[in-house]
Amino acid sequence: MTARRHMPVAMMGLANLTFGAYGALCLMTVPQLLAARGVAQVTIASITALALTPTFCGFLIAPILDVRFSRRAYAVVFGLVAAVTAFVAMRNLGSIERLTPLLLIGFLAANLYYNALGGWLGTIVPPGQEGRLAAGFTVGNVAGFGIGAILFITLLRGLPPGVGALACAVCIALPMMLLGWIPAPAGERRGARESYATLLRELGQLLRSPVVRRTLFLFCLPAASFALTNSLGGLGGDFGASERFVSVVAGIGVTGSAIIGTLFIPALVRRIEPLFLYLAIGAMGACFTLSLSVLPHVPAVFALALIGQNMFQAAAFAVESTLVFRSIGQDNPLAATQFAFLQAATCLPIAYMQALDGQAYDRGGLHAMLAADAGASLVACTLLLPIVLFWRARRRAAALSPLPAPVL
Repeated sequence: MTARRHMPVAMMGLANLTFGAYGALCLMTVPQLLAARGVAQVTIASITALALTPTFCGFLIAPILDVRFSRRAYAVVFGLVAAVTAFVAMRNLGSIERLTPLLLIGFLAANLYYNALGGWLGTIVPPGQEGRLAAGFTVGNVAGFGIGAILFITLLRGLPPGVGALACAVCIALPMMLLGWIPAPAGERRGARESYATLLRELGQLLRSPVVRRTLFLFCLPAASFALTNSLGGLGGDFGASERFVSVVAGIGVTGSAIIGTLFIPALVRRIEPLFLYLAIGAMGACFTLSLSVLPHVPAVFALALIGQNMFQAAAFAVESTLVFRSIGQDNPLAATQFAFLQAATCLPIAYMQALDGQAYDRGGLHAMLAADAGASLVACTLLLPIVLFWRARRRAAALSPLPAPVL
């Protein structure tokens, strides 16, 4: 047996460090560098918002990952494209017209890397090990973002421009070395002509799959979105926190807490059904959010809020990934497409809850924002609980019945 087959499942997920690192470059490093150059905040926000577009829309072209070549080949190619694009982007910081499309192209490549890797791992993970894989996958994303947020700005400030940009690109590509120790993707790869000829039919079958429809419905509601993680970073002033304090908490405290929250998930999913665990994380996180309303607005409470929100969100991400990996199964010809489609669904409630939280803050300040975010999560969990109970009852009845299970 080769060394590849001995690689721990959780270690496979750490190949996702590449995606997390590219996200840090776009969402943390570039805004800092542009702000230092005097670029207006509204322009910076527009650039980062446009760069994030592939995280919501990338699933539309994800089917290319399931045709012709192996998902390993696609992962290698798109990972390298993301790294090279990062280098070119860092060399064009002085031109917004060139920087913006470069960041967009790079994030698209990084997102395709993420989806190719997820589809690949989803077809090879042994049954019962999805929780460990999901934890490693989430840790890779979170740690890549945290390490990149601290490392990239240091490299770009401390090294000559060309050398610093090259060092950032190397750091993004370096975790891809783990791909060499991951077993080959499962499933037969068909020719492009055959694959594209049957693609629409298979996509229709995918969307009609009960497990896909249930998972999609679950993810589209804000039961455990924790969108406050994207808003609190800009509200340090409400707690009297300095910019330096905010950066330290965001760079070190958030990363560490998110990793800790994620590492509990593999043990929990072996004892608690992931659907119920997902709702429990959402409900407990909402109660935590509400408790922040009665605490004083001081820097320590800001740190508690930011760290706590990220811990709950990382745990929710790990459970979501567990559900997605379990839904894929062995020899799935549309593994990357299914992974991309369901992962994109997890971004939807984050997007609309961030807008809702912003409206609540404008109308009633911090207390209103906390109440709106927590209230939406509690309502979603309350609505989903009887539905999840019904799904479990139908599944158990189908397991005991000799007849085929009815389609939900």
